[in-house]
Amino acid sequence: MERVNPTAMLKKHIVIFFAVLLMPAISLAEGIDGGDKKFQGFNLQGYTQEGEKSWDVKGESADIVGTQVNLKKVDANAYGEQKVNLTAETGSIDQASGNMRLEKDVVIRSEEGQQLMTNSLDWNKEANEVTTEDNVTITDERITATGKGLKAQPGLKNAQINKDVTVMMNTEAGVSAKTLTITSDGPMMIDQIKSMAEFHDNVIAIQEDKTLKANRMEIYFDQTQKQIKEIICIGNVVIDQGENKTYADRAVYNAKDKKITLSGRPKIILLTEGENAITSIGDKESR
Repeated sequence: MERVNPTAMLKKHIVIFFAVLLMPAISLAEGIDGGDKKFQGFNLQGYTQEGEKSWDVKGESADIVGTQVNLKKVDANAYGEQKVNLTAETGSIDQASGNMRLEKDVVIRSEEGQQLMTNSLDWNKEANEVTTEDNVTITDERITATGKGLKAQPGLKNAQINKDVTVMMNTEAGVSAKTLTITSDGPMMIDQIKSMAEFHDNVIAIQEDKTLKANRMEIYFDQTQKQIKEIICIGNVVIDQGENKTYADRAVYNAKDKKITLSGRPKIILLTEGENAITSIGDKESR
């Protein structure tokens, strides 16, 4: 399990859609005078103080009614360390509040191949928060994360998928790839500052014949080596492998040492004969 880094991949997506959402919303809302107007085939661009393009947004039409700017066929790009593209069928900006909403087939794509899909996104300017109550799908070359509802604050560098969370990833490349699946009732929180992900309520991690269950699971990452450092499972911990079972109130998996430390009334039930005799949740090298 130490090879898997769901948060390192998911963190990219959160940073990506902040960059493309916020800059076009502010600039378009502040750059249009009052009065009802309609533009066909609009194209807006923003530049850094050094004169380099930082963003552009274009669309089929922009309809300004009072303080509301309604957009159709939104296509926006943000330029920085990598190019990020955002598309949506419709969008609206409230010039008074600066809030922005995108609807219908909202897709955010990074130059590196990450993608976020949902049916709507709201950005609250005052709270500096991006939210949706719709289903969210985040994909990468080796990961798919789904859930319902999203809340994120770019200034705090954290994000939350609210419920019905499923994260699936390949832990190895090529034909030998193994899939690790983590599900939880939610929420799942991502904290970039602490380099960790936290899954809540009915957390289940499955890889091949190994299953780990807990009320809460915290995964900490080594940013330098981009791998898991530690997994902490808290509350009603159960580890299943074949007919072998382990119970505890708390389990800590150290990826470097490939060891699990159990605490809080630990109990181990081992099958002493047969193919699954005396095994552990770690890979074969950890036995």
